[in-house]
Amino acid sequence: QVQLVESGGGLVQAGGSLRLSCAASGRTFSSYVMGWFRQAPGKGREFVAAISWSGGSTYYADSVKGRFTVSRDNAKNTVTLQMNSLKPEDTAVYYCNADIGLAPRSWGSSWPRYWGQGTQVTVSS
Repeated sequence: QVQLVESGGGLVQAGGSLRLSCAASGRTFSSYVMGWFRQAPGKGREFVAAISWSGGSTYYADSVKGRFTVSRDNAKNTVTLQMNSLKPEDTAVYYCNADIGLAPRSWGSSWPRYWGQGTQVTVSS
């Protein structure tokens, strides 16, 4: 089992950047595929990005590709989402996720098992 705690959300103007971090508990962090989902007001949860256990494979939603970068540090049990060129439509609660058996490319069509509590990102126009 793994527990996830997000940080780094906030208010930013359109075109700006934010960096989200997720701290994971547990001694088997490097075994998990990690990633991020988000939920905008009045909408369902949607996939954002995922990264393999080694960090060698990443997968992004088309809406964030080229603007967001997911990375991980297995020595520190952390995963990071660097968000650049933010748009008002990126406003959402962002959730850190983990799953031991779901490949990054499958995150767009399946729910990962573990979820953090979420952190709010608001992009003003």
